[in-house]
Amino acid sequence: MLVGVPKEIKVQEYRVGLVPENVRELVSRGHEVMVEAGAGIGISATDQHYLAAGATIVHSAQALFKSAELIVKVKEPQAIERQWLQSGQMLFTYLHLAPDPQQAIDLIDSGASCIAYETVTGRGGLPLLAPMSEVAGRLAVQAGAYFLEKAHGGLGILLGGIPGVEPAMVTVIGGGVVGVHAIDVALGMGANVTVLDRNIDVLHKLQKQFGHRLHTVSSTVDAIEQCCVMADLVIGAVLIAGASAPKLITREIVSRMKSGSVIVDVAIDQGGCCETAHPTTHDAPTYLVDGVIHYCVANMPGSVPRTSTYALNNATLPYVIALADKGLQALRDDENLRNGLNIHQGKVTNLPVATALGFAFHAPAEVLGML
Repeated sequence: MLVGVPKEIKVQEYRVGLVPENVRELVSRGHEVMVEAGAGIGISATDQHYLAAGATIVHSAQALFKSAELIVKVKEPQAIERQWLQSGQMLFTYLHLAPDPQQAIDLIDSGASCIAYETVTGRGGLPLLAPMSEVAGRLAVQAGAYFLEKAHGGLGILLGGIPGVEPAMVTVIGGGVVGVHAIDVALGMGANVTVLDRNIDVLHKLQKQFGHRLHTVSSTVDAIEQCCVMADLVIGAVLIAGASAPKLITREIVSRMKSGSVIVDVAIDQGGCCETAHPTTHDAPTYLVDGVIHYCVANMPGSVPRTSTYALNNATLPYVIALADKGLQALRDDENLRNGLNIHQGKVTNLPVATALGFAFHAPAEVLGML
């Protein structure tokens, strides 16, 4: 199969869909790999590294999109890239379609088979979302600590405090992968951390993992309000696979938070869990609402592209190999990979996406001719 790896063009996105080592794996199995010139420069992988791995370097993104049978990316295809997609192609990348109707419409019109990393299932979770959630959870605390500094508009609080001075109060909403890694870093920095989750089993697990340094609270409207209002840093770590994030932090709650406090909405890829959140970029990562700093960068892991790319590639390689080896048959053979199919030949095949955007839902097994 001819596999294409374009250079990412989203603002300050430096990750790449395949590292040279994984290109070599594909080539060793008889596949051809085209890599756009400069695609790996953000992770210090030069065109020479890709050539040495057996790839062909192309200098036109449009030509790559027109030729490749399987396109492997990191971020959702941008508007110009969506114009180049064609029927019969497979696209394997993060999509986050629920809050992005125009992208969904363009992908439907393309006729391509679009497989989203974030809805592939397995090992009791979302194995292709997990590595980026780990990175984002850790970065969320770093970003929060940075913007709590007075020079950056914050309250002027050191996250961990010092002896005799209270540390910052951190509220984490959601005890999933993002939440666990945010908690780990925040506690490690000495912060006073509270986590909210509606699943009591999750709270038990977190208490066992982190001990009594971590405060666990059952998530209710009242509890979210109280914990956000008293917090110096709030990290939104809510996820419903494929669906728009619920708006748990209301505009009214934001209006009552401390001036100079910080919200890091890691759920912004799925529309955000804060009513006052809208996507930002690494170029302009924050804005103010009622004196509260909002950090809502939609590709947080892109700021540490080398770590993020290798973590992502470790997880995606088996699926890329399966798709290259077997094409759409890989989806028929593997239910977990099939759950990643969001759009196929003009039809929406993920129920949460269809529900969020008001499109008709078609079961993946149905559109793949399995029924």
